[in-house]
Amino acid sequence: MKRNKNLIVLFIFTWLLGTLHASDYTVIKLWDEPANAKEKRPELRVFFPNDSIKRSKTCILICPGGSYHHLGLTNEGSEVAEYFNQWGVIAVVLRYRVSMRGNHHPAMIEDFQRGMQIIREKAKEWNIENIGCIGFSAGGHLVSMGGAFHKENYLKARNIDTKGVNLRPDFVCPIYPVVSMQDSIVHEKSRQNLLTKNYTLSDITKFSMEQQIPDDMPPVFLLACKDDDVVNYKNSEVLHRALIQKNIPCEYHLMEHGGHGFGVIRTRSEETKNWGALLKKWLIDNQLLKY
Repeated sequence: MKRNKNLIVLFIFTWLLGTLHASDYTVIKLWDEPANAKEKRPELRVFFPNDSIKRSKTCILICPGGSYHHLGLTNEGSEVAEYFNQWGVIAVVLRYRVSMRGNHHPAMIEDFQRGMQIIREKAKEWNIENIGCIGFSAGGHLVSMGGAFHKENYLKARNIDTKGVNLRPDFVCPIYPVVSMQDSIVHEKSRQNLLTKNYTLSDITKFSMEQQIPDDMPPVFLLACKDDDVVNYKNSEVLHRALIQKNIPCEYHLMEHGGHGFGVIRTRSEETKNWGALLKKWLIDNQLLKY
């Protein structure tokens, strides 16, 4: 009996915490009428800056990592959003579909493009001009796809009207990203979760982002750590080379120490401690952070 009471107390406490946290953001569902249970969860979590902070005219779409299997919605989601809010930036966390619930490509890029569409359509209401994206680990792969594949309208197959809506982000920030599907440097879990076990050689090429950089790729801020023990930092190296070859504006920071999965505030080294300041300077220098 005592054990049951403890469980009830724990449940209520957890529910209250979730309720308190939910009040910190506004939820916008991606799909009005989900075709099945897999599509009930995708949403935008919109974090608006405090009224005491001067609003920027920049908005950022945040894609947490999780090997395309799950999502790090705290350390690579809400914490990142609150960090950007300090700059007056409207920060939107994308809760996209993942393989844990039976989803694979093209679910992820569909959710990304739908998120971009919704934010573009909210631009006047939110008084924003620039809409960029930042992604961590597998989320870094997703934002790279978002920049590279913006002309491929993945929403068309879902009969979503995107006429007059620009799906191209204004800047892309892959942070310790998954990039390549090539065997030599691939993060195998991300590849399998994105493409299933039945991927083809064509899939490997298509989703190796270093091979898919278009001439109109948005400007890129790229960051990785040599001691990353989850995703080989050479993913970032090959992406950086591809961007240079295409003359795409890119700022690349390769750090000796920092590891993986640190988001913006859970850093484990002095090198990565203030990496957010490097990003802010890059945004200002490139007139991507406006007030």
